[in-house]
Amino acid sequence: MGYVSAVPVPQPRAARVAVPTGGRRSLAAALLLGALGATVVLLSAGQIWAEGTASVGGGTVPVRADGGTVTGVPTALAIVGLAALFAVFAVRRTGRTLVSALLALSGAGAALAAVLGASDRSALDEEAARISGDTAAAVAGLTHTAWPYVTAAGAVLILLAGLLALRFGRNWPAMGGRYERSGAPRAARKAPTTDPDRPEDLWKALDRGEDPTRAA
Repeated sequence: MGYVSAVPVPQPRAARVAVPTGGRRSLAAALLLGALGATVVLLSAGQIWAEGTASVGGGTVPVRADGGTVTGVPTALAIVGLAALFAVFAVRRTGRTLVSALLALSGAGAALAAVLGASDRSALDEEAARISGDTAAAVAGLTHTAWPYVTAAGAVLILLAGLLALRFGRNWPAMGGRYERSGAPRAARKAPTTDPDRPEDLWKALDRGEDPTRAA
C-alpha cells in the first residue's frame, strides 16, 4: 500500500490578498460619496446664490452673485478633498490616517463655508456699488437661493467619505502593495540561460550587459 503525502495546495494570490467584504463595501461607498460630493459642490458653487436690485440713475438694475463670488472656500476645499480621496490609496498606515482626516476636514470646512455664505450680502453690496458708482450703495430686495444648501449637502458627502476612510481605510488596498500584504519578499527573476552555440543568444546576453563567456 502506497503512502500519500499531504502537500498543501497553494492558494491563488487573489485569495491571499483579498480585501474583506466590509472593506470593499466601505471603499466603494467612500469613492462614490467623495466623487459625487465634490461634483455637487463644484457645480452648485457656480450657480446664483443671491440676487437683488441696485439703484442706478433713478432706476433699478438686477444684481446677482454666484457661489464663487460669495465665497471661494467650498470650491477650493472640494478640490482638496477630491485630491485627498485618491491620495488615500497612495499612502499607508499613519499617512493614510492623515489624508483621511484631511478629506473629512475638507468636507466639514466646505459645508460650513456654504452655510455661512447662504446669508451673506457683502458680495451683492459690492456689486451694487460697482454698478452704481457709489461706494455707499447697498443692494435692495435681497433674496437667497437654495444653492448654498445644495453646496453644503455635497460637502457633507465629502465629509462622510472622509469618515469612512478613517474608520475602514486600514482594510483598503494601496497602490504598489501587490506583494506587501503577506510581508514576503519578491522572488528574484531568474536570468535567461545563454546557449554559447546560438549567436542570437550571445547578442541578447551582451545587450543585457552580461558576459556570455562566463561559466554558469
